[in-house]
Amino acid sequence: MIYDIKDFLKKFFSSRLFVLAACIIILFAIVIERLFSLQIVNGADYQENFTMLIQKNLSIDASRGNIYDCNGNLIAYNQLAYSVVISDNGEYENRDTKNKELNAELAEVINVILKNGGTIYNDFPIDLNDDGTYSYNVSGTSLKRFLADVFGKDKYDKLEYNKKFDFDEANASAEDIIKYLASDEKECFAVSNEYEQQIFYDIIVIRYAIKGNRYSQYMTTTIAKDVNDATVAYMNEHSNSLTGVSIKEDTIRKYNYSEYIASLVGYTGKISTDEYNDLHEQDETYTANDTVGKSGLEQYYESYLRGENGDEQIYVNNVGKITEVISKKDPTAGNDLYLSIDINLQEATYKLLEQEIAGIVYSKIKSNELPINDVYFALIDNNVVDLEHFGQDDASDTEKNIYNKFVGEQASALGIVDSQLTSDPAMTINEMDEQTLDYFTLVMSMLKNNGIILTDKIESDDETYTQYKNGNLSPKDYLKYCISKQWIDISLLDVEDKYADSSEIYTALCQYIHTELAADKDFSKIIYKYMVNAGQVTGQEICLTLFDQSVLDYDDATVNGLKDATISSYTFIMDKINNLEITPAQLALDPCTGSCVITDVNTGQIKALVSYPGYDNNKLANGVDADYYESLRDDKSNPLWNYATQEKTAPGSTFKLVTSTAGLAEGVIDTSSVIDCTGIFHEVSNEPKCWIYPGAHGNLNVSEAIRDSCNVFFYTTGYRLSSKDSGAYDDASGISYIQKYASIYGLDQKTGLEIVERQPEIATQYPVMAAIGQSNNNITTVALSRYVTAVASGKLYDYKLMNKIVDASGNVVESYSANYTDISDILNGTQWDAIHTGMRMVCENLDSFDGFTIPVSGKTGTAQQVETRPNHGLFIGYAPSDDPEISIAARISFGYSSHNAASAARNIISYYYKEQTLDEILAAKAEGVNTSESSSVGD
Repeated sequence: MIYDIKDFLKKFFSSRLFVLAACIIILFAIVIERLFSLQIVNGADYQENFTMLIQKNLSIDASRGNIYDCNGNLIAYNQLAYSVVISDNGEYENRDTKNKELNAELAEVINVILKNGGTIYNDFPIDLNDDGTYSYNVSGTSLKRFLADVFGKDKYDKLEYNKKFDFDEANASAEDIIKYLASDEKECFAVSNEYEQQIFYDIIVIRYAIKGNRYSQYMTTTIAKDVNDATVAYMNEHSNSLTGVSIKEDTIRKYNYSEYIASLVGYTGKISTDEYNDLHEQDETYTANDTVGKSGLEQYYESYLRGENGDEQIYVNNVGKITEVISKKDPTAGNDLYLSIDINLQEATYKLLEQEIAGIVYSKIKSNELPINDVYFALIDNNVVDLEHFGQDDASDTEKNIYNKFVGEQASALGIVDSQLTSDPAMTINEMDEQTLDYFTLVMSMLKNNGIILTDKIESDDETYTQYKNGNLSPKDYLKYCISKQWIDISLLDVEDKYADSSEIYTALCQYIHTELAADKDFSKIIYKYMVNAGQVTGQEICLTLFDQSVLDYDDATVNGLKDATISSYTFIMDKINNLEITPAQLALDPCTGSCVITDVNTGQIKALVSYPGYDNNKLANGVDADYYESLRDDKSNPLWNYATQEKTAPGSTFKLVTSTAGLAEGVIDTSSVIDCTGIFHEVSNEPKCWIYPGAHGNLNVSEAIRDSCNVFFYTTGYRLSSKDSGAYDDASGISYIQKYASIYGLDQKTGLEIVERQPEIATQYPVMAAIGQSNNNITTVALSRYVTAVASGKLYDYKLMNKIVDASGNVVESYSANYTDISDILNGTQWDAIHTGMRMVCENLDSFDGFTIPVSGKTGTAQQVETRPNHGLFIGYAPSDDPEISIAARISFGYSSHNAASAARNIISYYYKEQTLDEILAAKAEGVNTSESSSVGD
């Protein structure tokens, strides 16, 4: 046996197995020794070094440049603030664990921010509405880009039908997208429905933003901006448990004079995907987390304002905390902009224009031309009063009383609609009373807007469709006909069987209409309108609601006076309008909008460019306040529209200076030509009348015709231009002359402004009517400003809002002066004098300028747009008459008379020349403005 063992050992040690075993033992010993050295001998040192192994490069945002007015008054600036940010650098076992833990962490952070009065930074393309539904806040290419990003496609065209979620990705609703992102699909976020809806939504908003930075692990995503000290303290105290969450010293963009200047300056916001693609192509330093100009001058001068970002190289540990800064390059601040605008004049012009508009509204209510019930309902219709609050638990007794009455009327209104859809026979459109017609007008509009009625499939020459369009068919019969013609998208109805017969489809359609109307805000407003008119909702209740909902500051004496009827609701409303505590913009009745442009005629610099109403761009910068933005979009006065640069209307008689210029330059009239106004022009078939008809102006020369704004004189001039070439009247020839001289004054082109501006349009037909500013002339206020400035100076300026650009060291980078075309040679001195004399006489004969010490020259214009609404009022002019310094162009949309626009211009000029202070003029209140009852087209 001993020999056997020896033999085995001899064979083992001489075999390859021994060599292999020896190697394994040696290697194992080395590993043991190395582990001992790493963990026991040098463990502490290696642990310290391990936490500094990851080196990263971070971008440091440059401070955006400030914006000043021409006098150095600060308009836009950066304010130090603290932001809550997160880096997606946590380590998780798997995707499910990450979703669960990260969502819980975000829920904690969100709750703290909201509890402390903060808001979540949100540029997500889907809004959570007050009623718990979701809706897109983007459209067009932006929506397509968003949908493609959600589903991980590089192009919208690659979207397809999603079998698992049962929807077409290209046509997914906002609810579909929320459901998809909240799912546990790959690249989605597995957000539990157990979270309260606001928290649920905010988690998705933040997770989607984090996903946008997924290729830059150490780039932070903003959760909230401008948080208070309590939130800062919480985040710092819990930094060890809140993975990746930290407080960042940041800046937010702030605006002074926001209401008066927002339409020019615009606002900033987080860069969108499309903006990033465009800007990054021009400048590779842009990142997906940058703040950029979104509109106005902030957007136009983005490259100047932005500055140059700095950077720092850092070490971060295994949980993403910065442990050491290796190197740092400080950012370079953006350039400062100095505008041509005088902000004090801008503010004064805005307030004086608002006062004039309020004065018109006040006078129309007082004369009963504007019924007081319309005013009460306007507060509901334009969302000044929040209808949804009426039915909430914390509603006041007054609100609850209104709501209880509404519930009964709503049931009745729905019953009327149901009856007309099911009764036999049903009333035709022409047989319906006004209230029922209002209901069904909304129903049909809703069905079209919601895609139920397929408008692109309707045959416009179809006999039944024509019968309905003419009001000779009932909605019931029309909708049944639509079903038979397959003009109804039944996929949007609750029809279980795709082979359902027409009666089943019609029943489903009726159910759809009932359900949609019951939740439709516009339907509720129609009901409230008739309740107000019938006295079921009283003026007293509406007035008290203004206090209950904090629209007005609470005042015990006034509230008690309204309750005990010692103060009537009529007196209360009139007082609030008079004092501008309720503004024309809030009422959104005619008139409620206006615009004014003031220009230095010697330099072409714009001193004020006002659009009324304005808005607070502070609420759109640094992350859009979704509720505020939605309120602006729903506001019937449309404050997001720049009425000075985007609204186009007929210029009315302000255009007669163009016709005067054309007539004099082409020799069809001269300064001594006399034309007899008989009140009617007989040379064309429609025999247009002068505004003074049945009166007549008699014999007038061109200066007197401008003074009296005589239509017949300018009809005749237009007619003579049309007959000049051949001796016989020719429309095309006449229009070509009108267009030629309108173009000389720049009325067929944009003015050159850096902000959004619509192209004016010069008439293309009917030269006789075009000669008095009618036909299809369509001109912006800023184009009228450029035109009257040219009349005053002989220079057609290219407008700019910029004065100069200055770098952070105070060096002038760019200096701007207006380029111009000299048009003074189109007329001789005597001809110019004739036009200027006529304009001077216009103001001498206007009540608005009675006793005014500053000599003003101008031209009024009243233009009709639709017969059912008041005329537009326009005034253009310059001052002083003998040595012009400024020009002014003012328009009050649906302002009844040009004399009202002239009254506003007079007050603005008075302020400019310090004839009166702003406070002195405003002290007259709405009732003290010089309103005109005239509404004649052509004056």
